[in-house]
Amino acid sequence: MRRHLHKYPETAHREKKTAQYLLDFLRQFNPDKLISGIGGHGIAAIYNGKNKGPAVLIRCELDGLPIKEESRADHRSVNEGTAHLCGHDGHMTMVAGLAPLLSVARPQSGSVILLFQPAEETGEGADRVLGDEKFRHIQPDYVFALHNLPGFPESSIITRKGVFASASKGLIIELEGASSHAGHPEGGNNPAVAAAQMVQSVLTIPQKHLAMHDAALITPIHLRVGQPAFGTSPGDGVVMFTVRAHSNASLETMETEILHQVKHIAKAHNLSYRSRWIEPFEAVVNDTGCVDVIEKCAGDLELQVVRQEIPFPWSEDFGVFTSKHKGALFGLGAGEKTPQLHNENYDFPDQLLEKGTMMFYSIIGELLNTESKD
Repeated sequence: MRRHLHKYPETAHREKKTAQYLLDFLRQFNPDKLISGIGGHGIAAIYNGKNKGPAVLIRCELDGLPIKEESRADHRSVNEGTAHLCGHDGHMTMVAGLAPLLSVARPQSGSVILLFQPAEETGEGADRVLGDEKFRHIQPDYVFALHNLPGFPESSIITRKGVFASASKGLIIELEGASSHAGHPEGGNNPAVAAAQMVQSVLTIPQKHLAMHDAALITPIHLRVGQPAFGTSPGDGVVMFTVRAHSNASLETMETEILHQVKHIAKAHNLSYRSRWIEPFEAVVNDTGCVDVIEKCAGDLELQVVRQEIPFPWSEDFGVFTSKHKGALFGLGAGEKTPQLHNENYDFPDQLLEKGTMMFYSIIGELLNTESKD
């Protein structure tokens, strides 16, 4: 399954064939309810216990990345320019692996929801799922997810109470002046100097407007003025940033200040501009009790626990779930020599599959058994 999913990746909002493949698999294991088309191509397989109890949701992601893969493996992507270079193929497989277990041993109480979420990579999927009428009837009490993490010991469990992964947004600023002949730049309004000033000014914002403990990062990711035509002084430009912070509040502070700086610089250079924010990710904030459950289950399975001292700088849209429900995201070590996520040579390590499935299965058992005794 993992290698099949890797071979046929689909990007956000286009996961139709991936979803159908998983639906066909899940039907074999008789969930009490199988819902498709949630928030796009999302799927929920629900297994109910005999008695009333909490609903535990286990979530994974359907989408791949718009990146060319360099692997020569037999299961390398056949879809040019699209690849599972973040490990969502492995995450889906681990969650799907719960279906045959639950089909023969349903929980004694409560219910288990296996959620296959679309469009994680763009930061849109979780919000669309939670806003979908089909999901509103599910209402989980607990939510859990994992992400494989290269650079950590293989099969280790990485945890953190509180903020686990950072909030982030992308910003696109389009500048418009007036083009002219390169020999007469004074006849137009070239946005090059303004674009350079925006980069310099925006990069100082975390230092000027946040306290030392409010970690934040602004990364310029794209800068363009005009086209490569030596006879023309351009009249348009684009500046793009990724903005990250450990808290949603710090991110909002930077959003306000960035737009203030952009407006000031554009006005000073007599330029018009348009700005838009894209790919928003809330910070993933882990519930303390849920992290305790994760660590206990890791101990029961004799897996090493690594407690992360500071939040990760990357983002995950599971933060939308943890902002509304008790839950936690944890890491599964993918090996210290495994290529980093989103690298052209990354490939999910198959030896992690059983460990991930059993971590989820143990969490389900621990929570439902604990709750059923109360």
